[in-house]
Order: sequence, then C-alpha cells, then structure tokens
Amino acid sequence: MKKAARRASTQSFTEITSIVENVVIFTRGNACQIIEITATNFSLQSEPEQMAKIAAYASLLNSLSFPIQILIRSKSVNIGSYLDSLNEEAQKAANKTFSNHITRYRQFVSELIRQNSVLDKKFYIVISFSYLEGGAVGAATSLAHAKPEEFAAQAKIALRPKSESILSELSRIGLKGKILGPEELINLFHDIYNDGNANSGKTTQGGRRPIFSK
Repeated sequence: MKKAARRASTQSFTEITSIVENVVIFTRGNACQIIEITATNFSLQSEPEQMAKIAAYASLLNSLSFPIQILIRSKSVNIGSYLDSLNEEAQKAANKTFSNHITRYRQFVSELIRQNSVLDKKFYIVISFSYLEGGAVGAATSLAHAKPEEFAAQAKIALRPKSESILSELSRIGLKGKILGPEELINLFHDIYNDGNANSGKTTQGGRRPIFSK
C-alpha cells in the first residue's frame, strides 16, 4: 500500500504518465513533442545578420496557428576536471615555453570562472496536443479506452504537421532543430526534476500554462 501511494504521488508531481517513441503523454489527455534547437552566438554576428535573424524569428511567431512553449535550460558547468587536465599537460610538456603558455592559459580560465559563472544553455520548443483536438465528445470516449500506444499514435499524427512547420521555420533562421527521442526525453525530464542547480526559463505562445511546472 505504501509503494502504491508513493507511485501515485510521483505521477501527480510530474504529470507524465508515459513516453512512447518521441511523444510525451500527460494526465488529462494531453501530450507533446519537444524540439531541441542548436544555439547560435548572436552577439558575434554583424548588425545586418542580427536584424535578419530578428525578422525571421518574428516571422516564425507570426506564422504560428497553434500554441508553443519555449524552454531555456541554464545549468552551471563544473570545469574543475578541465583545469586539472591543463595542469597535467603543462607538466608533461617537453617544451618549457609551451608549458608556460598552458599555465598562463589555465590562470586566465581560472580567473574568468572565478568572476563569472560558466553556464551551459539549451533551448527547446514544446509542441502540445490535447485530446479535444479530435472533437470533444468522440475524443473523450476514445481517450477513456485508449492504451498509451494508441493515444501516442493519435497525438503523433496531429503533432507531425506542427513539428514540420517549426523545423522549416527554424531552418529559415539558420538554426537546426531535432525532435527528441525516448532516451533523450527521459534524460531531459530526469535532469529537470532532479537537478536543483539548473534554472528553467519558460515562455509561452498562445496563452496556455507551461507544461513543465515544478
């Protein structure tokens, strides 16, 4: 009895019932796909390139006929092992001048991270699906009897044109995106719910509450 209560509590906390292929299934007949986006160094681009990217991003938002959520994951990076490897390389270097260069570089990096936190940022677009998209009456009846695989198949059909539209618009901005698979989704949610050092920034488009809530 205690185990059953603990399992129910965890499901209530995460709202995730299962992950089937690249579809995340939530309680109350909701599902989503998550697209991971490669980052770009905006500040290093020229002003015309920056303006072009802003215009393309505005075009992406204006082209949407469905809600999306933008998730930004910022995580502190521990580079202690990298500094240790630099020490080893400096000690092994046969050339004293080269060894001094490595030592000075290590001092520079050490000072840099002392003054500024090193963050690893990852960006995602979440595309949602609700059983109501199939019609309230018939969808509610089918949802009550559907297995996770059957519901995921239904969600995947509805999510496909949405994800293809987003991926196409991202390519116009010069960004690459990929739909996360089952192992990547499991790792992402495990990281979200078990790492207290990471911060998640959530932006919504379309007025729905964020899927990810802690």
